Amino acid sequence: MDRRQQKTRAAIFTAFSTLLAKKSYSRITVQEIIDTANVGRTTFYAHFETKDDLLKALCENLFGHIISSAVDCTHTHGLYSDRSAPESVFCHLLQHLQEDENNILELLSCESSEVFLRYFKDSLNELIKNQFVVQNRKVNMDIPQDFLVNHISGSFVEMVLWWIRGRMKQTPEELDRYFRAVIEPVL
Repeated sequence: MDRRQQKTRAAIFTAFSTLLAKKSYSRITVQEIIDTANVGRTTFYAHFETKDDLLKALCENLFGHIISSAVDCTHTHGLYSDRSAPESVFCHLLQHLQEDENNILELLSCESSEVFLRYFKDSLNELIKNQFVVQNRKVNMDIPQDFLVNHISGSFVEMVLWWIRGRMKQTPEELDRYFRAVIEPVL
């Protein structure tokens, strides 16, 4: 994708995020997205077949970046320029959420939050399955893996919502400690 296409796509993502912060997903029209992004209808449809495709791409972009950054504890952008990266991928993920790139916290708590929470949870399912359940599982072998993954990702999402509602008073390190204290016995 060339730079012009990247800029157009970014404008569409920004417009869509702005609209989502103001109203529910179901009430947003493609015309509103086009008008807010200041692009033509043909341009929009050259990038996305439907509004649902746009939503999926936005979520993959947002959550994919956060999840991949959390997994890659060697990167040093912003968060770790003056200190070492945390050992826990959950703490790293919480730090990225606290940094609130692309206003992700607003999207997780906006009127359309259920849509974003589903994508966030799906992204977490993959992270948890790949990072923890397969490698670290020692007890409770009679519990199906997909149940365990769903339970852990659901708990993490609920913890993040609790953190947002409480105005993020706890540090990512504190939350990570709480979360791992609850899930490690299950693993």
